[in-house]
Amino acid sequence: MQILLPDKIEQRLIVALKEAGNREIGGILMGEHVADAVYRVQDVTIQRHGGTFASFVRVIREILNPLKRFFHKTGYNFTRFNYLGEWHSHPSSTLDPSSLDFETMWEIVEDPKVGANFGVLMIVRLDDADRLEGTATVYLPGHHTFKGELIPEEAAT
Repeated sequence: MQILLPDKIEQRLIVALKEAGNREIGGILMGEHVADAVYRVQDVTIQRHGGTFASFVRVIREILNPLKRFFHKTGYNFTRFNYLGEWHSHPSSTLDPSSLDFETMWEIVEDPKVGANFGVLMIVRLDDADRLEGTATVYLPGHHTFKGELIPEEAAT
C-alpha cells in the first residue's frame, strides 16, 4: 500500500514537530482512495498537547469536529474519502511502532463502531536537517500488519 503525503501536509507537520521539540505529538490522517492500494493524505489533525518525551495519547473529542468537517467537505463519499489512520512523532526514538502502538491500532481496526477495513499508523520525526522522515504501517483486523510505502508528493509548480 502506498501513502502519498502532499507537500502542504508535510510542511504543516514539519512546523508542528519543530514547535514540539522533543515531545511526541500526533493526530489522525484523513485520506482519499486514489487507485488500487494507493491513498493520499488529504488532511491531518495536530494535537499539540498530551505528549511527553516518550509517549503520546490522542484525545478523541478533539478529532470529532475535524472528521465531521472533512466528511461534509468531501460530500460524505466514504468510499473515496475517509479516516485513514493515525500519526504521531517519535522525536527521540526509532520510527518503528511500539507494542502499545500495535495494541492501539488493532483496537481501532477491530472496533465495529469504527468500521475500518484497515488503519495506517504513520510515525514521523525530523532529521538533523529538519526534513520529515517517516514510516507507514498498515494494520488489518486479525492482528495482521505490513509495511506501507510513505511517498512525499511534491507541490505542483
